[in-house]
Amino acid sequence: MSTSIFLLSLARRIETELNALLAPLDLTVSRLGLLGHIAVVPGASFSDLARMSGITVQSAHGAVKALAAAGLVRDRNARAGSASTLEITAEGARLLEAAQRAAAEVDDRMFGADADPVHRQVGDAVRAAFAGRFTS
Repeated sequence: MSTSIFLLSLARRIETELNALLAPLDLTVSRLGLLGHIAVVPGASFSDLARMSGITVQSAHGAVKALAAAGLVRDRNARAGSASTLEITAEGARLLEAAQRAAAEVDDRMFGADADPVHRQVGDAVRAAFAGRFTS
């Protein structure tokens, strides 16, 4: 059995379940990731966001523009020729909290007490590997 193939298969399943819970929020896993990056990395450039999200700078610009149009983020320094200062809005923060609850539901479903024992072991290993590295 290939570890890579197993993890890719599991990741696809997680992404499918999370996207289903995010759809009523008008979010996708990709949009959630970008919104989360903007929330936790103040002053991130479009290049930073692109690198963190695994997309091109042009795609980051388009995605941020869509998030701004939805009222989820704003650029406090929106002037041509100036570096952007992106931040999430109150609505963006509310949506991010709702999305985090959806992610917790998927975590419980995929890795909680009633999950497949192998999946629980994977969840335990991931939590142990990252213990103390993240505050939320």
